[in-house]
Amino acid sequence: MIAKIGKGENLWGTLTYNQQKVDNENGIVLFTNKIPDVWDRPYSVKFFHQYFEPYLIANNKTEKPVRHISLNPDPEDKVDDKDYREIAQQYMQEMGYGNQPYVVFKHTDIDRTHIHIVTTCVQLNGNKISDRYDHHLSMEACRKLEKQYNLRVTKKNRNSYQNFIFKPVEYTRGNIKAQLSSVLRNMPQTYCFQSMGAYNALLSQFNVTSEEVSGELHGKMKKGLVYFATDKNGKKISPPFKSSLFGKHAGLENILALIEKSRVKMKKDPSKLILKKTIETAMGTSKSEAAFKTKLLAQGIATVIRKNDTGRIYGITFIDHNSKLVWNGSQFGKELSANSFNELWNNLETKPETHSYSNSKEDLSFEKSTEHFSTNNIHKIFEGCFNGLLSSDTNGEQEEQIFESQMKKKQRKRRKK
Repeated sequence: MIAKIGKGENLWGTLTYNQQKVDNENGIVLFTNKIPDVWDRPYSVKFFHQYFEPYLIANNKTEKPVRHISLNPDPEDKVDDKDYREIAQQYMQEMGYGNQPYVVFKHTDIDRTHIHIVTTCVQLNGNKISDRYDHHLSMEACRKLEKQYNLRVTKKNRNSYQNFIFKPVEYTRGNIKAQLSSVLRNMPQTYCFQSMGAYNALLSQFNVTSEEVSGELHGKMKKGLVYFATDKNGKKISPPFKSSLFGKHAGLENILALIEKSRVKMKKDPSKLILKKTIETAMGTSKSEAAFKTKLLAQGIATVIRKNDTGRIYGITFIDHNSKLVWNGSQFGKELSANSFNELWNNLETKPETHSYSNSKEDLSFEKSTEHFSTNNIHKIFEGCFNGLLSSDTNGEQEEQIFESQMKKKQRKRRKK
């Protein structure tokens, strides 16, 4: 089981984030502590907030009094509501929050059900509950609960959890934003890539693509990223989602930083030579493009080929899932460049495969078209997003962050009036 502890100052926004899950029938209130049960009417943010107010008023000097905790069992674990209540109570007791008011929400909007707990670290006397050993205490509590409730141990089942994280986006499953978040939360930090084109080639393995856009903020031009869900051919099939919805890690600034780190790491990586020989062997023993791809895929190597409207190859990228490295063909020399493969398969009679994006300087620039959505629409959606583009969300609660921003805007408007 994985526990994430978010620390913030906006209790109203945190409660709203969770309560809207309930209101939209994507969650339920499982348990409350030091907050009365409601039987004759639905729960509300206002109802919950009033029981936290005495603690917030008593606050001496804690800047971030709100705690937003998520407990995430392994995707294969099946936990019923009774166990979730007991797990939440025991976890809060172990963490020193047993005498605090808190609300336990169960989220059901994605395949992996999990719980969120909202509380405050400020006691009625105004003093803060120490968080100096939060990580250590949380790890110990999770290990105890795993044994007690026969849950999978996170360390031993890391691969199964990663498989869930990197599950390709399926448009028909709905909740595209949550699916994109699952991919973008960890995938960019797991693989190494040396260009935005290589990054997009990697994203294509999970039915995702990104596009650079620009906008004006306080009189200055800023750049950022928007993400789309795609079909298996790379065609955009969803509206654009600005990167700030997924946290700082998915933003352009962080991706460019990862590219620079990757260039240093991959410069002398010994797996490059092995990969090159593997590709050359597959080239020499494959009679078609499809056979070539299949042979490499059997060895954990994905191939992304980009062609123009006439079917000519202008870019090829190899994704080695074993070493977690992404390489453009030209980085191995002319013999594995796009031109070489174009000549090799020039006489193929297969129908040209097209993609809606291009790859770095070698592969031209991003297409400015957005398939179903015009460039103007993208820029309208992107307007004003830079306030949150570089905001950090280390605990994965991107939607909560949106609510906080909305609440602050409303407060500023009220002050102006």
